Amino acid sequence: MSRRYSPLLEMTSVRVKEFIREPEAVFWVFAFPLLLAAALGFAFRAKGPDQIPIGVVAPAPADPAAARAAAALARDSGLLVRQYSQPAGREALRTGKISLLVEPGPPVVFHFDETRPDSRIARLEANDALQRTAGRGDPLPVRSVKVTEKGSRYIDFLIPGLLGMNLMGTGIWSLAFSVTTARSRRVLKRLVATPMRRSEYLLAQILGRMVFLLPEIVVLVGIGWLLFGVAVRGSILLLAVTCLIGAMSFCGLGLLIASRVKTVEGASGIANLVLMPMWILSGVFFSSERFPDVVQPLIKALPLTALNQALRGIMTEGRGLTGIAPQLAILIAWGVVSFGVALKIFRWR
Repeated sequence: MSRRYSPLLEMTSVRVKEFIREPEAVFWVFAFPLLLAAALGFAFRAKGPDQIPIGVVAPAPADPAAARAAAALARDSGLLVRQYSQPAGREALRTGKISLLVEPGPPVVFHFDETRPDSRIARLEANDALQRTAGRGDPLPVRSVKVTEKGSRYIDFLIPGLLGMNLMGTGIWSLAFSVTTARSRRVLKRLVATPMRRSEYLLAQILGRMVFLLPEIVVLVGIGWLLFGVAVRGSILLLAVTCLIGAMSFCGLGLLIASRVKTVEGASGIANLVLMPMWILSGVFFSSERFPDVVQPLIKALPLTALNQALRGIMTEGRGLTGIAPQLAILIAWGVVSFGVALKIFRWR
């Protein structure tokens, strides 16, 4: 008795089996994000503030002015003070070993690079320490409140960014390489003779990617919660839906990259061209707000920026659907347009 198969389901099954049989793919999708999150999480875990290394110019080993300045600066727990000769101090500043070089006065001379935030901070703290030693008081009383609660830590910022980066990377790389490899091996050429349509083949690639989406989210979010206490303040269901929309958007980009390229090398080059700007601009490891205002509209229009903002809105700010609706609209637009264009220009050969 003849059996009828659904091309969509059969190709989805094939794609899932291909993924499972590739240990490298499993490692990059599941293990690598966990290792990266653990390494960065432990590196930036809650701890005391790092000391900023600074230097004090000492013309002679027992110079009294240098000794007094070094002692005054050492009272500030945020400064790590070392004494240098004039040439050695300038070399240490030039090579980045210290953030500030102080010449005892009067007048006191600060040597620093104003383009480095640590140098500017060191200059302010060193000036404050020296002025207080000289007898300066504070005419206006102030009070400091240190914030260490969950949600304000770097790891709380990092985990959503890693999740977004992983969804982007696996969506683009896995589909672009899968389709391009099949074309270079002339597998797609053989599929032309089957009743399967282009839309079914491309949808099967996306569905195969979606099978591993839930475990990917659970593993990364779960490790953030277990190791670092990164909680999801918003809706778990909304987080899953956002990840689904984001993953499908990047799958569309992956299919668009592979729609006509003939070699794996060509697919790799185009994929890097697409991924690199988003790795840098979209706020994975640091806020995208650091870039100039003139490029902010472009940055916010990138799909990874929209996904990262939506994920952080749900996980750290507890936003609902209306709070992340603009970001979801951007993701849906990228997904629909990229899949539509890929479907239009896709070639079997």
